[in-house]
Amino acid sequence: MVKRGRYRVLFIEPPFYRLFKNTYSLHRYPLSLGYLAGTVRKETDWSVMAYNADFYPQSEVVRVRHVTGAGFDDYLRGLRDPSRPVWKEVRSCIEQYQPTVVGISAKSQTFVSACMVAKLAKEVDRRIVVIVGGPHPSMVGAEVLECADIDAAVRGEGERTVVELLDAVDSRRGFDGVDGVVFRDGDRIVENAPRQLIDDLDSLCFPHESAREVLRDRDEYPLRAFRSIFAIRGCPYECLFCGSREIWSRKVRYRSPGSVVREIKGLQKMGLRSVRFDDDTFGVNRAYIADLCGALSKHCPGLKWSCELHVKLMDDETVSLMKSAGCYLVEVGIESGNNKILAAMRKNITIEEALAACRLVKKHGLQLLAFFMVGFPQETEDTLRDTMSAMRKTRCDAVSYSIFTPYPGTEIFGMCREQGLIGDDFDVSLYNHKSPANCFCASITPERFRTLVGRIEKSVDRRNLRHRVRRALSLDTVRRAHELGVRESLQRGVRGLIGTRCLPTC
Repeated sequence: MVKRGRYRVLFIEPPFYRLFKNTYSLHRYPLSLGYLAGTVRKETDWSVMAYNADFYPQSEVVRVRHVTGAGFDDYLRGLRDPSRPVWKEVRSCIEQYQPTVVGISAKSQTFVSACMVAKLAKEVDRRIVVIVGGPHPSMVGAEVLECADIDAAVRGEGERTVVELLDAVDSRRGFDGVDGVVFRDGDRIVENAPRQLIDDLDSLCFPHESAREVLRDRDEYPLRAFRSIFAIRGCPYECLFCGSREIWSRKVRYRSPGSVVREIKGLQKMGLRSVRFDDDTFGVNRAYIADLCGALSKHCPGLKWSCELHVKLMDDETVSLMKSAGCYLVEVGIESGNNKILAAMRKNITIEEALAACRLVKKHGLQLLAFFMVGFPQETEDTLRDTMSAMRKTRCDAVSYSIFTPYPGTEIFGMCREQGLIGDDFDVSLYNHKSPANCFCASITPERFRTLVGRIEKSVDRRNLRHRVRRALSLDTVRRAHELGVRESLQRGVRGLIGTRCLPTC
């Protein structure tokens, strides 16, 4: 039960997958909610609840073919249909908790959904202060206040900002002087100075520690929902399609290995046997990777973990060290099989380097997941064939497939607009990394593009199905049953065996 004080703040992850199908789910505790709720609980006397409105306890595995087909139509209808079960659930949660402040975490693909949450909050009580944070407001700033139900937006890291915002609400003073905030003051939009980055990441809370007290429906979540952690913030690379630097900057800040170990040991006490590093790219430099792996080997014996590792960081010594510290799966961002496309997106790798890195991962007996993205502005039918060929050559266990999406605020969004690939009528709700509406290719028509990527999607589904079958039949099934829960583990395993085509999840 969440403690009720004089003032209450409700942090919400807006629905996304559940709009495609109510039984689809973001089946984890979002770290953004965990950090914010934990910080508020630690540093204020406000009562706090974290609510993942995209979570459904008896969820199905997400199928690509549904998301890009009938599910997309359901998603578009559901965005603005308050009669949907998920919106009734959101309204009920707000009515029951009676928050003073609602804080919504919004990515570009969930911003329209976040606006619906804001609307519902204001319908429940006009006095509720609605604040939106996350990647989307960090990239577009004051534009989010075009939604009349949003009172303020947070740009950049939110942990320090939210404490000051709540203090301002508590003392009934305005948001002037709260760095990192854009807010509505009558008819004026006021944009305060940027928030300085948090230098000491070790000072932040561990999201899982307060989950039992703050997370709505905590007991419905499987253990695996709490396995994600950050070791660093910031990414030094300059990929054109990524908005990470607008949130964390290109300056890399590191948690100490000791802090990471303490968080993981807490997760192990909960019963978790594996974790996933959610960093944009793991470690960033080999010296830090060596220090962290040494600490994991010494203090977390038996731990299994996965991460996304940049191609440039891979060598025999590093991958061997990671494996000895418990790494069992490496994710590699390849994106395209064509070097001209890779250069255009400033990926800083060649396909030859990427394939060599994949061979190195497999050489050390680790599982490999490869990220591929199709549909860049320079894409041609030949470059798409190169990407299909690269998917086969990686010999990866599974593929994470995306369609290029120019999110507002990114550098490439402006480039697409200059090239006439994005018009003034751009609707952010139509586009995400699986959207069938996506086509930002200068030389391929939307109809032809959908035909070509449909073939790629079938190939990806087949590969991921084979991986799911192997995983369901492996010795790893016992560990997964423990962390997912026996019922969900069996359901996911059976769905994989009978041929459900799906994205790789958890």
